[in-house]
Amino acid sequence: MNMLALRCQGDLIVIDAGILFPGHELLGVDVIVPDLTWLVDHEDELRALILSHGHEDHVGAVPYVLSELNPPVYATAFTEALVRRKFDDHELEEEPDIRRMVPGEKFQLGCFTIEPIRVTHSTVDCVALAIETPLGVIIHTADFKIDQTPIDGKLFDLQKFAEYGQRGVLLLLSDSTNVDRSGFTPSERTVYPAFEDIFSRAENAIFVTCFSSSTHRVQQLIDLSVEFGRKVSLIGRSLTSASELAHDLGLLRIPDGVMVRPQDLSRIPKDQQLVIVSGSQGEPMSSMSRAAVGTHRHAVIDEDDIVVLSARVIPGNEKAIYRMVDHLCRRKADVRYGSQNPPLHVSGHASQEELKLILNLVRPKYFVPVHGEYRQLSQHARLAAPLRDNGLEETFILTDGESLVIDEFGARKGSEEIPVGRVLIDMGTGDEILEEMVIRDRRHISEFGVIIPIVAIDRRTGEIESGPEIISRGYVLSEDGELSLDAARRVVEKTVEGSSREEVADLGLMEEKIRTDLRRYFSRKTSRQSRPLIVPVILET
Repeated sequence: MNMLALRCQGDLIVIDAGILFPGHELLGVDVIVPDLTWLVDHEDELRALILSHGHEDHVGAVPYVLSELNPPVYATAFTEALVRRKFDDHELEEEPDIRRMVPGEKFQLGCFTIEPIRVTHSTVDCVALAIETPLGVIIHTADFKIDQTPIDGKLFDLQKFAEYGQRGVLLLLSDSTNVDRSGFTPSERTVYPAFEDIFSRAENAIFVTCFSSSTHRVQQLIDLSVEFGRKVSLIGRSLTSASELAHDLGLLRIPDGVMVRPQDLSRIPKDQQLVIVSGSQGEPMSSMSRAAVGTHRHAVIDEDDIVVLSARVIPGNEKAIYRMVDHLCRRKADVRYGSQNPPLHVSGHASQEELKLILNLVRPKYFVPVHGEYRQLSQHARLAAPLRDNGLEETFILTDGESLVIDEFGARKGSEEIPVGRVLIDMGTGDEILEEMVIRDRRHISEFGVIIPIVAIDRRTGEIESGPEIISRGYVLSEDGELSLDAARRVVEKTVEGSSREEVADLGLMEEKIRTDLRRYFSRKTSRQSRPLIVPVILET
């Protein structure tokens, strides 16, 4: 959920607005977006939302931001196209104001002057931002690696970083994602030999799954298909959409006659097929997951077909990915994944030597590592420590909600507590916001089950009219043991019969009494920590 606010003299700009994909513990949650409370409170100061590149963890929350606020949105051509496509799935009250930004062309937003700087990453059309303020220049690298041989020939603009370093930089915010990797991150071109070997040896179909935004990877696969006489088919909505947008913008070159529709694959000989499929992280309903179990209509994987996983394993997705690999192996496919030399995948983030290079080119007065877990921010801060002999005065590690204040007296952590947090979205119910309590109840039920006691009470006499009945789901009750439904019913009967007429007339009070007595009964009768969710239902007759 990358989202950074810069505020100066009553002007406020925001850099990126990403989403987070939930872990398995957030039951029923589809996406997580930032809490916008602070931005809404400062809406009158908000001048723009600026997007560095098109990855979901940087642009996924844009429609949610624009549903509450309507600032101008600045983006490069490919990022703009990706964001506009998102609006098809969201009904916004106002027409978004999307403005194209071009590397090297400055624009003004209040007291800020912004210059986008071209950088290389694992997707196309990415920029860092040089932001001139009354106190000095701030440089935000966004996500980057220094690829000296990019597929599209658009080089990382090291010269521009050096120029700003010569002029003097007040603050550097730099990507920390790969700070624990030594050396340099390999160029995108380093995957070419591995795929070239696969294409030269393959006698059956080749299936490749990669991130949908990996336009450089798709370009290399198309180029190899032309060289080796294969037809290319793209399968998966996100992959097809991103590739179409890149092609329309001239960022993806596709020769005539190379592409075929997924429904026409059955007419193409197996040894002439290259199928690029979305779903590299083993998402349950993704195209690759369905192909792995043989339920995809068009992506049909047979024995000895080659399947290549050309994407990194995102932490937390290991189980899903290796389950998908198991299914592919059961289909007797030749599955290529993991580390090998030459590699099938390279990272899009800078390693230690590239991070050092940026630090030495920019030579900031203050430094804030961004993008990464706390351990990575901390390691990046240590990496910058030698610059103290070359102008670096202080490094700050900021956690979510902390602020950095820079004025004529220097830099320091701010005392203001910024309300931050996460908003849980259930897309299956029309982007409904889920409260944390709902998630807690779902998790509770998944771990311990639910008990629903139902009893009808005569509101005139206070006596039980019918029941009680006990419904149990996900909790083991032994009918022939001590812990039984009959015993639980007797507990409810005793609770109602032992209550005064005044208590029985108060439904809320009676529900709580039944819940408390049943909880005490289950806890007393079991040796384990027995905590089923108890939901009493009282019917008045």
